[in-house]
Amino acid sequence: MKAGARFIVKGTVQGIFFRQFVKEGADELKLRGFVRNLESGDVEIVVEGEDDAIERLGNRVRKGPKHAQIRNVVVEKRKWNGEFENFKELRF
Repeated sequence: MKAGARFIVKGTVQGIFFRQFVKEGADELKLRGFVRNLESGDVEIVVEGEDDAIERLGNRVRKGPKHAQIRNVVVEKRKWNGEFENFKELRF
């Protein structure tokens, strides 16, 4: 079933290739959307795709890459609306 989600990842997640880590996972899972750093020091991920793929990305994000220290992941479920063509790493 197609779905969407928005993740806010809190912790040590900037300056450690976290966005690249998320993009690689999203590409493997055939998800669409974006990942970007926020001025607060958090990382925002917005995705659309198959429900199970979104759940798998969420599990991957909660672990993070080697140097990440994940304090919290806030998840907001969204409806799928097909607004993304691919998955992108965005800059501020």
